[in-house]
Amino acid sequence: MPERHRSSLARFGRLAKGAGLAALFLLFGCNRVPQGRMAVDEVTVRGADKIDADDVADKIATTKSPRFLGLFPGVVYDYSVFDRNVLQRDLARAEAFYRSKGYYNARARAGRVHVVDDKHVRVEIVVEEGDPVQIRSLRVDGLEAVPKDIAEIARGAAKGALKEGAPFEEESFDKAVGAVRRALTDRGYAYAKVKNDANVDLVQRKVDVVLTVTPGEPCVFGPVTIEGLGDLPEKPVRRALDIEPNTPYSEAALDSAQQAVLDFGVFVSVDVTPDLPDPPRADRVVPVKVTLEPSRLRTVRLGGGIEFDALKTDVHGIFGWEHRNFLGGLRSFSVHLKPGVVLYPLRFNNIEAPNRLLPEERLRLEFREPGFIEARTNAFIRPEFNVQALLLDPNPPPNAKVIGYAEARNGIGVDRSYWRLFGALSHNLQVAYPFAYVGARDPTLGTLVISYPELVTTLDFRDDRVHPRKGIYLLNTLQTAGGPFGGQASDVKVQPDLRAYVPVSRGVVLAMRGSVGLLFPRNYGNQVRARDASVFEPSEARTRDYQLTFFRGFFSGGPTSNRGYPLRGVGPHDIVPFISPDIEIQRLGVACGRDFDCRSPTGGFTLWEASAEVRFKITGPLSAATFCDASDVSPRTTNIRLTHLHLSCGAGGRYDTPVGPVRLDVGYRIPGMQVIGGLTSDEREPQTFPLGIPIAVSLGIGEAY
Repeated sequence: MPERHRSSLARFGRLAKGAGLAALFLLFGCNRVPQGRMAVDEVTVRGADKIDADDVADKIATTKSPRFLGLFPGVVYDYSVFDRNVLQRDLARAEAFYRSKGYYNARARAGRVHVVDDKHVRVEIVVEEGDPVQIRSLRVDGLEAVPKDIAEIARGAAKGALKEGAPFEEESFDKAVGAVRRALTDRGYAYAKVKNDANVDLVQRKVDVVLTVTPGEPCVFGPVTIEGLGDLPEKPVRRALDIEPNTPYSEAALDSAQQAVLDFGVFVSVDVTPDLPDPPRADRVVPVKVTLEPSRLRTVRLGGGIEFDALKTDVHGIFGWEHRNFLGGLRSFSVHLKPGVVLYPLRFNNIEAPNRLLPEERLRLEFREPGFIEARTNAFIRPEFNVQALLLDPNPPPNAKVIGYAEARNGIGVDRSYWRLFGALSHNLQVAYPFAYVGARDPTLGTLVISYPELVTTLDFRDDRVHPRKGIYLLNTLQTAGGPFGGQASDVKVQPDLRAYVPVSRGVVLAMRGSVGLLFPRNYGNQVRARDASVFEPSEARTRDYQLTFFRGFFSGGPTSNRGYPLRGVGPHDIVPFISPDIEIQRLGVACGRDFDCRSPTGGFTLWEASAEVRFKITGPLSAATFCDASDVSPRTTNIRLTHLHLSCGAGGRYDTPVGPVRLDVGYRIPGMQVIGGLTSDEREPQTFPLGIPIAVSLGIGEAY
């Protein structure tokens, strides 16, 4: 058979296979509206001004048909079928929801049905909200036998949940009961009971609330029994629980004990239950029972991936191993290895066949010792060995050298959680040995040794770590290098980071982030601050300055920073001696001024970043976001330049996976809003998309913040 015939048959076979798969998808993935019934295309609530219409719609049974990927009804998901009887009951459900929010005069006036065609309808519910019933007074009775300071805490808890003048909501009413009871049970009153009563005046739309407390007698903890350990040791668990007999009873202590045992990562579930019989024991002793369900102690992870961005393309594997009872005592030991290869010079803006393979690897070990010094403090050792290429420029000059670093790190320290506060104090030693992937290594480039203690603190008030809808998160990092700790760098570095999340409506969240970084170098940085671009001759002092600044300085840009720029795209750029070719210096100087800008990111000493993002659900695991990011990095200390906005806005999509949302963002650099008055001498014009569009594309796992 001729070759062209075989090729045609092969193409026909592929088309037939694709058509068959499409037919199977349509056959098994598409659904029909049941005969004689109608599908609900849309549900709208009219007249909802004081209560979110989406919240009202969420409380009724009539719902619109779900859409696959937010676009296709009847694909994968069944249609939502319309029922007039259900709609009538939905009017009562809507009124009940309004009453729970304090709107006792609210009425759901009508349920209108708009027929689209013989198979589809749109439903409209019309409400009249009226005015809410407001809290006129709040009284807490029954605290006379309780110490004055505890009584004041209990009254404060009630006022925090039920504010005078606020709408009388059932949720807040119940919350006040729980808050007062918890104020007492956290302070020894294990059998405290609280009853609530409300006198509603519908004429004046006011309510008087009375909480009646029966505190009982103060109690103490009794013996602690542990079940479900199996072959695991009891001593570290009992130490982490940190509940001593004859100490005052506290529900907060029970919650803290449960979380401390969960933090081992060894147990699927931990149930810490006080024994509170009715009537109470005469001795007021409360025994505690701890029930555990162990998980697998050993975990092996295998995987791989591809990184394709403006700086490089790499292919890598992922290998991990973890033992959560290493050498007994619930010690943990983990190994994480990420070998890979960079396909150089292939990258997002330079589609060409790679002519060199640059091997890389990252190896990280971690050993954790629980209950170090005291019950809830953990000690850790984290050695690392990394080999990676130093790729900084999205558009490097022809025949540019490629420098790499073989780097050994080690961190040793302690960490502890207390309520929502986490702190980690460690000493870190970093040794970086430079070598050349492409070209010759600069003779002025030497081994770098950096030694510094670090204090990391976080305060987390988010409602969820993966998908936060409300709350704040505060992170601060403080480092001080050199001095009595040795090493070649001497500096102080601090960077606070604040994130806030505000729910706008059901499925819509406003996320905001702000960060400031300050670096105070004591024995380097003069060359960077001078920024004498006319000097191309390498020297040991110039190389040392830029090398230390690169490892210790701030950078901005990339998928978790300013998404309109590539990684390290915002901030100072200069001719870096150990990156630029060390031959034909004069030719390089002419070329850099004529054909392209061959300055590389150097890092800086002052950073600020600000971001705002609106996240909204589409359907199922699919969501999207619109964002604006701004940032700057200055080559000088304590130099926050608000005229250097580097403003970029854009949008992206997210798809939830077991390891977090996979995120694709496209950021557009707003013309005229990069540097007010034009670029300064320390900056470089950012690269544009191949079509001349000033955008950057970033792909990552997890939200940007």
